[in-house]
Amino acid sequence: MSPLKRSYVFDFDSTLTRVEALDVLAEITLVNNPKKDEIIEEIISITNLGIDGEISFTESLERRIKLLQANKADLQTLIVQLKDKVSHSIARNKSFFEDFSEDIYVISCGFKEFIDPIVAQYNIPSERVFANTFEFDENDSIVGFDQENVLSTHNGKIACLKNLNLEGEVQVIGDGYSDYVTKEAGVADKFFAYTENVSRTKTTENADHVVPNMDEFLYVNKLPRTISYPKNRIHILLLENVHPDAFEKLSKDGFTVETVSTSLSEDELIKKMKDVHVLGIRSKTQVTKRVLDAADKLMVVGAFCIGTKQIDLEACKENGVVVFNAPYSNTRSVVELAIGEIIMLMRSVFQRSTELHKGVWNKTAAGSREVRGKKLGIVGYGNIGKQLSVLAEALGLDVYYYDVEDKLALGNATKIEKLSDLLAISDVITLHVDDNAANKNYIGADEIAQMKDGAILVNLSRGFVVDIKALKAALVSGKLAGAAVDVYPEEPAKNGAFTTDLKGLENVILTPHVGGSTEEAQKDIADFVPNKIMAYINSGNTVDAVNFPNIRLPKQEKSHRFLHIHQNVPGVMAKINKVLAKYDMNITGQYLSTDSKVGYVITDLNKQYNPKVIKKLKEIEGTIKFRVLY
Repeated sequence: MSPLKRSYVFDFDSTLTRVEALDVLAEITLVNNPKKDEIIEEIISITNLGIDGEISFTESLERRIKLLQANKADLQTLIVQLKDKVSHSIARNKSFFEDFSEDIYVISCGFKEFIDPIVAQYNIPSERVFANTFEFDENDSIVGFDQENVLSTHNGKIACLKNLNLEGEVQVIGDGYSDYVTKEAGVADKFFAYTENVSRTKTTENADHVVPNMDEFLYVNKLPRTISYPKNRIHILLLENVHPDAFEKLSKDGFTVETVSTSLSEDELIKKMKDVHVLGIRSKTQVTKRVLDAADKLMVVGAFCIGTKQIDLEACKENGVVVFNAPYSNTRSVVELAIGEIIMLMRSVFQRSTELHKGVWNKTAAGSREVRGKKLGIVGYGNIGKQLSVLAEALGLDVYYYDVEDKLALGNATKIEKLSDLLAISDVITLHVDDNAANKNYIGADEIAQMKDGAILVNLSRGFVVDIKALKAALVSGKLAGAAVDVYPEEPAKNGAFTTDLKGLENVILTPHVGGSTEEAQKDIADFVPNKIMAYINSGNTVDAVNFPNIRLPKQEKSHRFLHIHQNVPGVMAKINKVLAKYDMNITGQYLSTDSKVGYVITDLNKQYNPKVIKKLKEIEGTIKFRVLY
């Protein structure tokens, strides 16, 4: 059976280009007119009335040309500008227009004088461009248009298509009334509402398909395209009030992004995950094995925070789901809060402030000490601990640190070999340990007993690290002079009521897990994590993945990229290459990284190959996930 003959009929303004050409021409011709903004607004209004079918196209055209006051010379400037205004996905898929040139038509209510030079770059000749033409006076001023041209009349595209009498299936791609009525009139078989540049309700409601870009149009029609899978089909779910910059960044790259302001329960999340490819969370949402088993399409989890304890990393790995976090983005914010709380606790600022709020004036130096010359003990000398070390030293504190791993000291900090020794000498102890389950009650009654009388404890790490009952007892007895706590063994899923045994104690600063919650930190996180997500989705890079073999890939050059995630068992790599050899694949590059459980193989290949190879690679025993990028 011979393939179905198709003709592709494209609108020009706001479809092939991102703009309405006459609106751009108005910007050019009215540049020195004192009423420029007012006239342009009127032209845009008339344009939209015509596009939506509220006034006849003839009336729309007449009114706009009268307002333009344009000259033939202005058209050259317009053409130069329009060449830079071609729709992004149209430009990206230029090869389609070149390869299918004989089947492509442009039917526009715009003008051939500026349309022909633009589409000629896409191998569309003038004879397949149907549009209006200007009329000029003896001074080359634009004074009207050819009113004998059917495209200058209401529903002119219908008449034009009837006259063409195209064979086979006729598909019309456009953004306005004059495009979708071709289907209603029976001269087009399918209408595609093109919404990359503008989306009109009337148009989308009357479409066979709504296509937000050329990639989607080509995908629906199973036509050759520049990218393997339209990004608008990749659904991203962002929970817990992730900074809006993340939404902006991911949406701008073409993904479909949904935001939810709260965390979701396990059952709620399972319901949501059916069509989700990327999940973005903060600290409250629990990504369990149940959630992952229900998320058939999930490829990435982005933790817009430092910790990943809320994510079942092993289950993610077993399901071929890559996890990224933001280990450094809020470091400065946590450190600044630690410094601030140390000073406030040493100066008893919190008690004095509380007293004044109650109407009590208590000016006293008792219990108010400078931080200069005091000993700061840092437990956990990672990114936060190190930066705190530098800033604290600049304030005049003597810095000591303890870490289970061998860490190089910064500045004049002194490494202490035993935790008990650090606790015994420190005036202030700050905790910056990770979320390892072994750290539960890391600071309990025994550890507190080893601290100096009158010491201060600051916990900005994890809630389960400190035995809260033991801490309360030490504060009530006076063993400890004060504490600052930002994290708790149990925290609510959303803002509202909360209680803790530490409530109401003097010289205890309680904050609701806001150590990293500054506008700057959230903005940095909203930049860092989406970059990692996009690098993986768009190219396969897993650099900085928490749970996956890290591979930094070179830029893809004129190739198809096969991404194969598999169980790390003997022989899988050999089987992959056996399949590639059987189908005579021309390999231009291959990359492999493994850990104890999974292997990740990336193969770049020449574009020409038998598509059956994909099915065979998916059938290899041990395959977890497979996808193709181009």
